[in-house]
Amino acid sequence: MFPDNLHDKEELKYLEALKDGHQYAFDFIYTRYSKMLLPKLQRMIKLNEVVDELLQDVFLKVWLNRAEIDLQKSFKGWIFKIAQNTVYGYFRKLALDIKMQRYLLETFAEFYDQTEDYIFNKERVELLNQAIEKLPAQRKEIFRLCRIEGKTYQEAAEILSLSPSTVSNQLVSATKYIKRYVFFHAQEFIVFCIAAYLKG
Repeated sequence: MFPDNLHDKEELKYLEALKDGHQYAFDFIYTRYSKMLLPKLQRMIKLNEVVDELLQDVFLKVWLNRAEIDLQKSFKGWIFKIAQNTVYGYFRKLALDIKMQRYLLETFAEFYDQTEDYIFNKERVELLNQAIEKLPAQRKEIFRLCRIEGKTYQEAAEILSLSPSTVSNQLVSATKYIKRYVFFHAQEFIVFCIAAYLKG
């Protein structure tokens, strides 16, 4: 999303000073890169007050993580990655708002109905595992047996000493939770949804 470029000799001098904690170096980097980041943030987020807040957040992270600056690598790539993650974090927080969730479910109802195929895509394995780990112990085990290992309700019921109806009910609840979790946490989908919302 953001371009990458190597720093020049002047910038390298300031980056070395920034790593050592010099305020004047931070001021130089802020002045140079805020001009680059601001229009990009404005294109992604239409609210100026939010853009200003996120821009300050980006540079706070730069200051707090200045020791991690690698002088052998592109600083522009590093700070733009911080900016990108900051924007995604904002979108994710916004998407978890109850009113926003209601809007997204109403607006993207058709996609939500198809989310089950989406969540089992191999690209979302980590996100799926995160959702599974948040389930209560019994519900988690039922989901793993039936949806991951492919066992029938009857087989899962026998393994867990439960009734098939209990397995069925718990699986429905587990699937509903996981589906919603992935729907509202998938980074690329959140960006798509919020962008559509902001344009509305």
